Amino acid sequence: MGAEWMADGKCRDYPAEVFFPRDGLGVLAAQRICKSCPVAAQCLEYALAQHIDHGVWGGCSERERRRLARERRRLRILHRDAS
Repeated sequence: MGAEWMADGKCRDYPAEVFFPRDGLGVLAAQRICKSCPVAAQCLEYALAQHIDHGVWGGCSERERRRLARERRRLRILHRDAS
């Protein structure tokens, strides 16, 4: 997956620090920005594919991305075992 989509991200209008918050309130602020971003889905997929473990990407916190990745692995295993 390329990163061409980054040029269209709303994050480009904000300092990078906004998306690498130190607390929960900062995460919520970044997520509000991501909510209306036209490339949030691509951003999230990029972060998952690249195993990025810091910052808010695609509107998801580090914890949310870990949960999502864990769930996807679980589903892949279930589908593989069902085949």
